[in-house]
Amino acid sequence: MRRTALFSFIEAVQGETPFGRVLDAGTGDRSMRWLMTLDTESITAVTAAPAHAALVKRTVGDRFRPKDRLLVGNWTRKNLLAGEQFDTVLADYLLGAIEGFAPFFQTSIFARLRPLTAKRLYVTGMEPYVVKKPDDDAGTLIWEIGRYRDSCLMLAGQQPYREFPLEWVVGQLKRSGFKATAARKFPLNLNAKFVNGQIDMCRPHLERLADKALAKSLAAHGEDLRGRALAFIEANGSLSHGFAHAVAADPV
Repeated sequence: MRRTALFSFIEAVQGETPFGRVLDAGTGDRSMRWLMTLDTESITAVTAAPAHAALVKRTVGDRFRPKDRLLVGNWTRKNLLAGEQFDTVLADYLLGAIEGFAPFFQTSIFARLRPLTAKRLYVTGMEPYVVKKPDDDAGTLIWEIGRYRDSCLMLAGQQPYREFPLEWVVGQLKRSGFKATAARKFPLNLNAKFVNGQIDMCRPHLERLADKALAKSLAAHGEDLRGRALAFIEANGSLSHGFAHAVAADPV
């Protein structure tokens, strides 16, 4: 598996310290593929989405050990993993995803994970990119795609992702009983997979809209966005704009 910059950062910070018992607090195929390459004592993976759980099952296949677990549950449930502790807790893009399952719970998630964290919490995410229209062409395309995706989700009655900046994450960790020990931003170079994934995400939601004329118009707008973004990537190699971030934090 090719390491992402975020996971390479985590491995560098972890160094020779064993990962031990791992909690993947917002699991998906990306985080699970990486965790499967590590030397861990056990992995407990949690997702609020049954569809994500099914995807993780397909990703893992027969590599899950008897001591590994895949749970479907929401972190708003106080009894979820109550009384357990893990050496390493991973919150990979969890902050952004929470909005779809527990709106506004981002201010509580680190406090919720604090009693579960014995040694180290790793948080990854993306800097907000749908707030203000950028001045450059790549940034504008990414901003347009994000706005389009969020509009389709909201029209379909769903909650869009809600990203938070690194500074907010570090401050919230401190308020929740953690001390950030390492943090870094990584420039984003988004490719055709990102573009197609974001546009394709909207299709099933649009198909369920009662206003078929609106759905058809939005679908056409999405294809126009796709065409412009893919043409830009073809000419420039990627959509280079914005940042992802990763934070290592220890309980205090």
